[in-house]
Parts: sequence; C-alpha cells; structure tokens
Amino acid sequence: MQIVRDWRDVPDALKGAAVAVGAFDGVHRGHQAVIAGAKAAAERLGSPLGVVSFDPHPRRWFQPEAAPFRLMTADQMARALEPLGVDILYLLPFDGEMAGMSDADFAEQVLAGGLGVRHAAVGFDFTFGKGRSGSPDALRTYGEKLGFTVSVAERLDDADGLKLSSSAVREALKAGDMDRAAAILGRPFALQGEVIHGDKRGRTIGVPTANVALGDYMRPAYGVYATRSRLADGRVVDGVASLGVRPMYALEVPLLEVWLFDFDGDLYGQIIETELVAWLRGEESFDGLEALKAQIDADAAAARAVLAGSRL
Repeated sequence: MQIVRDWRDVPDALKGAAVAVGAFDGVHRGHQAVIAGAKAAAERLGSPLGVVSFDPHPRRWFQPEAAPFRLMTADQMARALEPLGVDILYLLPFDGEMAGMSDADFAEQVLAGGLGVRHAAVGFDFTFGKGRSGSPDALRTYGEKLGFTVSVAERLDDADGLKLSSSAVREALKAGDMDRAAAILGRPFALQGEVIHGDKRGRTIGVPTANVALGDYMRPAYGVYATRSRLADGRVVDGVASLGVRPMYALEVPLLEVWLFDFDGDLYGQIIETELVAWLRGEESFDGLEALKAQIDADAAAARAVLAGSRL
C-alpha cells in the first residue's frame, strides 16, 4: 500500500482511485462498511482502492486543547487498511487551508482536481467543508458535475444492536469493556509507542516493565490489563500491564507499563504495540512492596489464564 501525504502535485499514477472518505479513527466495522462500498466501485471501474483521511484529526485542529481522544496512530491505520485491500492511503494534511475550504471547494479542488477520484464512498453521517456544510447528498451533486460517482453506507449496527462507531469504542474503553471495544473494532484495541525509561522500580521486585507514554490516545479505564505485545522484530509476547497514574507511586502523566512474560531483552527506543485484551482490575494502593508484589503475581496468573483462553 502506498501512502500519499498531500492532495497537491499527486502523480498521475496515484490518481483515479475509488476512495472512501472520512476520519476513520479506529477503522472499526462501521468504517469497514464504507470502505467496502469503495472497494465494490473500484472493482466495477477497474480502479485502485483508496482511503482519504486526515492528519491531524480534524477535531485536534479545531479543538487543540481537547483531551486525548485518538484510537490509533497513522501507522496503525495503514496496517489496519492493508488487509481490506486498500492500495493507496491519502493521508491529507488538515491545516488552515483545508479547514477553510467550502464543501464545494473540497469536492472540486481536493477530490476531483487533486486526487482525480472516480468514486467517493462516505458514511450516512459524513460532513465536509467549512462549518460542516456538506452532506452525502451534496457530495453526490458535486460528483455529478465533476465526474465522480458517490455511494453512501447506511448506519450499521450488529445483530445485538451494538452501535458501530468511534464514540461507542471510546465508551467501551472508558468502561474497561475490552470485549465490547474489540467487537466494534473487529480486533483488540492496541496502544503503540516508543519504549521509554521509567523509574525502574519494577526491576527491584523482579518485574521489569516496558513503559510507553499514552500521547494522544484516549485514556481507557485505569487499571491492570492482560496484554499481548508485538515487538519491533515481529515477536508477539503475552504480558500484564498497569495503565494509569499508579497511585502507590504516583505519576503526573498516565503511563502504560507492560511486564512481558518470559522475556529478557532491551527494548528502549523501540516501537511496540500492545493489545489490551482484558481489563483485570482497577488501580489500587498497597501496604508496602511485599503486598504489591503479591498482587502483581496474582495479576500475572490471571492474565496468563485469560490469554490462554483467548487462544482457544
């Protein structure tokens, strides 16, 4: 899959795709339905399949002081799109120029002119242009004039009435309901980041951790999780993690601290991705290191049992 990071000066070879357009934070099952509409058009037209998204997320541009809310990084988005058959990810800069475009300008200058799209697939609630003035019907009208077709994916809920949306994922994560989050996403929620130095207190009790800052990720429920981490070399290692501000040894900024089972190696400076498979318990403070170590051992046993069951 190729990644294009601007809508200006796009090579002709990377134009003419059938695209899905949206923020696609999480690439959840509802997003996948929109992308499926673009894929059907790509097959019908003999065109590449593309996804048009934005970096930074439009909400971050308009609300720079908003609390962290992202469900994935751009790198994770690209990896989530590859299995869906996406050929090109147009990861467009959401800057002052983009924010100030009217819906007509976005359709003409970006979609038709810059990317030369042949088809645009959007969700039922898609809005675009300054002041969110554009709608799916407006995009269809612009497309008729500019030479591209439009399809609209209707709201998709699963058979149990589970809402398939980014906001529903965030609600599940805040509640520590990792099964519900995974059901909406179609995969476990995962945090990716660089392993940084911590206070190394875990080493003193035999539980060295790989520490990852949360950055702009939304904050799931604080507590202890059963985890599965993908290392830079491709290995996948089970573990248990503390996520939060660690009340016994308080942190100013929340952190993910992952104890990788049966692992011995130096990960500092490497990028790892950690799936939060199951929430085990909330944050607690303990009466001394021995009590903390006993609880960590119990958490590790619980995590191993959960992770063994998840492979059945």
